[in-house]
Amino acid sequence: MVSVTEQYDLFPYPERDPADERHRLIAGSPSHPLEMDHFLWSGHRDWSKPLRALFAGGGTGDGLIQLATLLQSADRPYEITYVDLSRAARRIAEARAEMRGLTGISFVTGSLLEAGSLGVFDYIDCCGVLHHLPDPAAGFAALRDALAEGGGMGFMVYAPYGRSGVYPLQEAFNSLFSGLPPEERLKRGREVLGRLSDGHPFRTNPNLGDHLQSDAGFYDLLLHGQDRSFSVSELLAVMDDTGWDLVSFTTPALYDLARFASVPEGMPVETQWALAEKLNGAIRTHVGYAVCKGGPRRPASGRDLSSVPHLKGVKPGPLAQAVANGRALPVVQGALRTEITLPAGAATIIAAIDGRRSLAEVAQAARVDPIAFGAVWSRLEAALVPWGLLLYSGLSR
Repeated sequence: MVSVTEQYDLFPYPERDPADERHRLIAGSPSHPLEMDHFLWSGHRDWSKPLRALFAGGGTGDGLIQLATLLQSADRPYEITYVDLSRAARRIAEARAEMRGLTGISFVTGSLLEAGSLGVFDYIDCCGVLHHLPDPAAGFAALRDALAEGGGMGFMVYAPYGRSGVYPLQEAFNSLFSGLPPEERLKRGREVLGRLSDGHPFRTNPNLGDHLQSDAGFYDLLLHGQDRSFSVSELLAVMDDTGWDLVSFTTPALYDLARFASVPEGMPVETQWALAEKLNGAIRTHVGYAVCKGGPRRPASGRDLSSVPHLKGVKPGPLAQAVANGRALPVVQGALRTEITLPAGAATIIAAIDGRRSLAEVAQAARVDPIAFGAVWSRLEAALVPWGLLLYSGLSR
């Protein structure tokens, strides 16, 4: 069998060219500072204090580059440690950081299972790694031991239903190509994939595309020798066993059972999430934020008028114009497409959001009296927060 380290040394993933840092920043979840603040610190982290962050299995560096770039642009102090088993992936991440002139990053070749030896951290990113460990629970536990009091983790693990068709192919390919070198496995895998029937679950799954992007994407998706997925129930169970509490998924709307069916009275929210995952059927990954068990925290909300709202993925001006003209906001989440209708009276409020004004200051700038503002804002929040489009953070204050 090709080891995980061998695979990522030969096919660093995701495939990245450091030269591309000259003209684009790859942004996403987790590890966007606005999102981190919203979910982990109720939107009120003191960003004048250095953020100690660990990228556990940092790969070619997407999350690392995003966080360091945004904090450096906001002139906020940070100390970041990157650790990964793959020297090839590390070299790419280092080159990307150098291309952007990022400082304050320590690069380590090693295992996330040794995270506790690297220090204690206010924030840990573990994206796309835990599901590749021989014992994922050991990874969750090791990261828990490296978390500072009051800190939190952003994570991504694979989900089963949106990856329909992947695991039968992985099993077949690993049996067929046992003992072959990685390059030959890749060649033969592509040949076999081309012979699949149109009715194969992999062929009919519109949620998958890594195999079309690069050799690294194909190998990671279909030829990986150590890969498992977690249903919502399985994820919550391993987190509970290893000392974690889930704060929230980054897009709660995807796990909202009420979008699909009437929710039975008294049904636990965890059961609702698990059923919604099955009814959704298109969730490829679970992305969320977690904290140490026993220290419950809730995401930020507009109940605190000192909170600073941010729109993520949409610009206030164009959105305000669209709302004023009665147009709905299209939302695309993978294969899922929906529309959000916002109240027409929200246009002036949306236009006043600049990432620096608090809610109280937004109301003043929009010239809306407090009672009317509260009514409209509660509707805005209810519509946008579940889709990850509205976050609270004082990062830019």
